[in-house]
Amino acid sequence: MHLLTMPPGARAKAHMHENHETAIYVLSGEVHTWYGGRLEHHIVVKAGDLFYIPAGVPHLPANLSGAPSSAVIARTDPNEQESVVLLPELDALVA
Repeated sequence: MHLLTMPPGARAKAHMHENHETAIYVLSGEVHTWYGGRLEHHIVVKAGDLFYIPAGVPHLPANLSGAPSSAVIARTDPNEQESVVLLPELDALVA
């Protein structure tokens, strides 16, 4: 588990966690997340929301608000960064 704070305007690169699941509990603010094989799904998670991302699902989070957003993130692999796969071909799908 770890605490993540996304500043206003922050955007991750499209990626997936090949070998582990992720659960995100939003403490403050809101984050837009596009997910799915072609980032075809979209959700806005806000303070108090829980969002689950299965292993192998491409996703791209972005804080489009004017305030920071904080979340507790739990993953099923303590070496979670080792299974991150960047998906640059999907980055342009989210404007």
